[in-house]
Amino acid sequence: MTHPFTAILKTGAMALMLSAPLWARAHAAHDVASFSGLLDGLVHPFSGLDHLAAMLAVGLWSAIAVRPVWVAPLAFVLMLSMGALLGFAGVQVPAVEAMIAASLLVIGLLMASRQALGWGAAASIAGVFALFHGAAHGAELSGTHAMAALLGMVLSTGLLHGAGVLVGRLLFSHQAWLQHSTGAALALLGSALLFGVI
Repeated sequence: MTHPFTAILKTGAMALMLSAPLWARAHAAHDVASFSGLLDGLVHPFSGLDHLAAMLAVGLWSAIAVRPVWVAPLAFVLMLSMGALLGFAGVQVPAVEAMIAASLLVIGLLMASRQALGWGAAASIAGVFALFHGAAHGAELSGTHAMAALLGMVLSTGLLHGAGVLVGRLLFSHQAWLQHSTGAALALLGSALLFGVI
């Protein structure tokens, strides 16, 4: 049986190999602008604690309570893309920051209570919140090369979801207290952001 950390290393190595052509293209002068947009998109989900925590949380929650495990991450990525396109187009989506904070609160509570949901409900929750995350990203990246930035965001988001699933399966399967504590911490972070404490 393959050790879990071996699987993580293999996944990381595969991601690096798949991204190699993108790095090589950075040296072509006519591709510099689009490559810059791709890098902007790749880095952007890591630029804010709220976005980073939410994307990891979707993976963690999926690992412990959503079946099939890929449903919520896939819904999140698809609706994040829709929201980003709205942001690129200059559409003002209301209550973006409040909904981003609410995403942490809700997913944190679902994790802490180990609330299992059907695939439709899980996809709906992840998708609704992802639309707001995407709109925020799209508005912030609207001046860059949109499609390259969107591709970068999708890749980073998928990697963060995957990391959350791996960590959830490695740490939460036999450590219920850790799962409850992580969910509570996420809910607390969401509450603090929602009420402007931080």
